[in-house]
Amino acid sequence: MRKKENRMMTRRIVSSWISTVISIALMLFLVGVGALILVNARSVSDYFKENMRISVIMKQDVTEADALAYEKALYARDFIRETEFVSRERGVEEMSAMLGEDFLDIFETAPVPISVDVMLKAEYVAPDSLDRVRKSLSASPLVEDVVVEGSLVDALNANLRKISLVIAGFVLLLLFISFVLISNTVRLNVFSRRFTIHTMQLVGATRRFIRAPFMARSVFQGLFAGFVAILLLIGALFALRSELSMLFELFLPSQLLAVCGIVLLTGVLITTVSTFFVVNRLVGFTKDELYSY
Repeated sequence: MRKKENRMMTRRIVSSWISTVISIALMLFLVGVGALILVNARSVSDYFKENMRISVIMKQDVTEADALAYEKALYARDFIRETEFVSRERGVEEMSAMLGEDFLDIFETAPVPISVDVMLKAEYVAPDSLDRVRKSLSASPLVEDVVVEGSLVDALNANLRKISLVIAGFVLLLLFISFVLISNTVRLNVFSRRFTIHTMQLVGATRRFIRAPFMARSVFQGLFAGFVAILLLIGALFALRSELSMLFELFLPSQLLAVCGIVLLTGVLITTVSTFFVVNRLVGFTKDELYSY
């Protein structure tokens, strides 16, 4: 009979431990998602900035050889990330796609000039930097005009700032919710052993002695739940890789490792802090308070 009761008790303890780990792991998974977004927010912002195009329109009498030489010389500028040469033929094709194939009928000669599309480094996509870039590009006698969508840049920077603030707020809210939920889960787990704590008190155990096994167990529980959350996060990333392939190019291994560290640290921190306060509180209870609590 006693063996059966011991087996049932063991099953309950294991079941409680597993359910606690799963609950914590799910919360840490959400923390990992938020941290992944926040850590990569700068990379995503830089991606959009570096793919914004500036059109350098060449003069009508500029030959392709001169324009190609000008494009090659642009790479000496510290603000240039990438360039793309747009020939007259390609320009005509693009205009035909936009305005119709017969748009050239009203012109004696093709009005579409040679141009060079320029992509800047992310740190130069700002209103004050763009003015200097425009002046530098316009200094060449081959250049007729430099087309920069100023309103687009302002809108891009403003929206990226708003998105960053929203993401930061979301992550902070997620951390707070996760802390509350994980703390409650740990408290329920520790509280179920309140009479064990009281028995240890009766035989003269100090608070530190009572707290030690619970703290060690909470560290292991937080680490285990953190590893489970990391596996869930990596699995979700691989499942979404084909759908969001462009964004996955921005994720650096170092950033993913940083997120994994955040998840593990959060799991251990929340479980140990919650266990510390709960055990300390239960140690101060009398037997009557334990039964009535």
